[in-house]
Amino acid sequence: MHKKICLTALAALAALAVAGCGSNGSSNLGVNSPDNAIPEGTVLKLGLLETTDIHQNVLSYDYYGLKADTSLGLERTATLIKGARQENPNNVLLDDGDVIQGTLLGDYQAVAAPVTCSGTLAVHKVMNALKYDGAGMGNHEFNYGLDFLSQITNTDFGVPGVQKGSNCGAPNFPLVLSNVVGVSSGKPIFNPYALVAKQFTATKPDGSSMNVPLNVGIISFVPPQIMDWDQKNLAGKVMVNGVQESALKYVPEMRSKGADLVVALSHGGLDASPYSPKMENGSLYLATTGIDALMLGHAHLIFPQAREAGAPAIDASLAALPSTLVDTSKGLVNGIPAVMAQSWGRRLGIIKMVLKYQGGKWVVQKDQTSVEARGFKYADGKTNIDADPSIAPLVATEHQATLSYATQPLGTTTDFEMSAYFSLVGDVSAIQIVNQAQIDYVKTFLASSTDPVLASYKSIPVISCSAPFKAGRNGPTDFTDVAPGASPATPFGLQVRNPGDLYLYGNNNLQAVKIKGSDLKNWLETAAKQFAMINPASTGEQDLVPSYSTIFNYDVFYAENNAMQYQIDVTKPAGSRIVNLTYAGKAVADSDDFIVATNDYRAGGGGNVPGIDGSKTIIKSPDASQAVVSAYLKKQGKVTNAANGSGQSWSFVKVATQGPVILRSAPGKMAVAQALGLGRVTAEGALDASGFAKYAIDLSK
Repeated sequence: MHKKICLTALAALAALAVAGCGSNGSSNLGVNSPDNAIPEGTVLKLGLLETTDIHQNVLSYDYYGLKADTSLGLERTATLIKGARQENPNNVLLDDGDVIQGTLLGDYQAVAAPVTCSGTLAVHKVMNALKYDGAGMGNHEFNYGLDFLSQITNTDFGVPGVQKGSNCGAPNFPLVLSNVVGVSSGKPIFNPYALVAKQFTATKPDGSSMNVPLNVGIISFVPPQIMDWDQKNLAGKVMVNGVQESALKYVPEMRSKGADLVVALSHGGLDASPYSPKMENGSLYLATTGIDALMLGHAHLIFPQAREAGAPAIDASLAALPSTLVDTSKGLVNGIPAVMAQSWGRRLGIIKMVLKYQGGKWVVQKDQTSVEARGFKYADGKTNIDADPSIAPLVATEHQATLSYATQPLGTTTDFEMSAYFSLVGDVSAIQIVNQAQIDYVKTFLASSTDPVLASYKSIPVISCSAPFKAGRNGPTDFTDVAPGASPATPFGLQVRNPGDLYLYGNNNLQAVKIKGSDLKNWLETAAKQFAMINPASTGEQDLVPSYSTIFNYDVFYAENNAMQYQIDVTKPAGSRIVNLTYAGKAVADSDDFIVATNDYRAGGGGNVPGIDGSKTIIKSPDASQAVVSAYLKKQGKVTNAANGSGQSWSFVKVATQGPVILRSAPGKMAVAQALGLGRVTAEGALDASGFAKYAIDLSK
């Protein structure tokens, strides 16, 4: 625990007996004397509150579209927090990571105009004002490098070569992370855990009230894949241990130092595969390590099933988990209460617990626990709650600066709309330009290289893949849409914000891999897993894309002059859907060579594409993929639909279905499909519980 946090805790809890802050963030606050001994059978009710994956969505605002978005924002979560605190006077507010990156506000404060040592990130200002009790880390905390992370958290990582400003601005609450350690020291770079000392009101057996101390232990974990995703920032400096191994090491230590309740902040989802220390979503295996509650993140999903009227169904990936291990209704994972509060501040996780003082310690009454992922429409199922008016003024300066940054001209015009509303049924208007930029970069790199190995690759075809990163993962407002202007005669001038709309992950760096035709087929099959297996004989409604939770893994491939073509047969099981794969008019053979322009996430193994694990990487660019797209747009000066937005490389194998097949997308976009000539999109249907429109898809067209 940092010195200033320790002092803050002392000042806030002056009424307690204080022995000081330990090296692991532990404390002896709240020790009972004989005069205030807790009677056997005393009951304590409390609420554990969670936010996760805020991604710098502080305000209810879309910086890419320059418009308000009342479906998101920590300023609205603040209203939920206020309500939950009124319901649960005994409460602990925690965050599960992925806080600092994700919007232009984050990029502005980290890259365009980096916050100084004396400053504090906008999102941290708000979290301080909301009086968070503690927080864990997420994988995106590492996107801007260890120097920046060290500065904004005022933490000395003990990693050689990593600089830290002295007494920099930081969150006024403990930050913990147990499974990332320094290579040279072998010690966690953050405190692995903290004991948060709270004073709560409990009820004695005679019905009277008394104040009692409770030490809430918090411990945090991130996916081991950060070593692949942020290799450029982390290689040789830190390493990552498995989540279960780290929990088994530190949870007993937390108990021995006085933790009455242990809460795991796991920035990972739920995966029922056999445990591995390299699991990206190993949270299931934390429930057996002696913890009392589990807070989940990373997957941007709702867990448990939302309660509000007309709530969306539980995500297909969660529904498929064994019911003996995961109760999606009660919010239990191996019997431990668990919650995931979606993302972008759109929900608040609430775990209500009852503790009884028995045998000299607090014992969780499991049968009285309830779990909820509360959303903005909880009150009546229709209208969103209002934002907390105290939040926006805290970040007004940063907000205005970000708007000025976002609207700087890029120097490029376009005559067409680049959108992702129908990218899952063939539209490439927001994908082709990214693929063209990546191909141009790699071909230029190879042509100018003096490396003899790279020089030998110059005759190998260069192709590219990119995913529709903003295509509904975070709700019906989460779609790329770069407007063309009033008409083709008055083309729209692109701005700094637009490349970020086309390529969301500004931290990704461009890389290239050398693969065989067999690898390419496996890659395409992996991407095609996004689709459901459609039964042509079924008369019931079938969802073409059952879950958008991993939409960033739907890679769309492209070659210059549209030389690469392939089809997807959604009536076949996953793994056998790709047919008619050709390059330059010839069937692709397993032995054919290709160079694929992609990003460091995918090249390093992200998305679990067979054989794509870092071993085939031939180019590791120092340039961010988003910057590559921006530079390409500037170089073009003007982009057109004919040259940059209509090169569809793939299609569905035609099939007639007896019942309706639907695609969920933003409402009111039928005209977009018609303008694109997507005849397979035949009608816009009713809205679902999440606000998506259910578009009818005719797979015979």
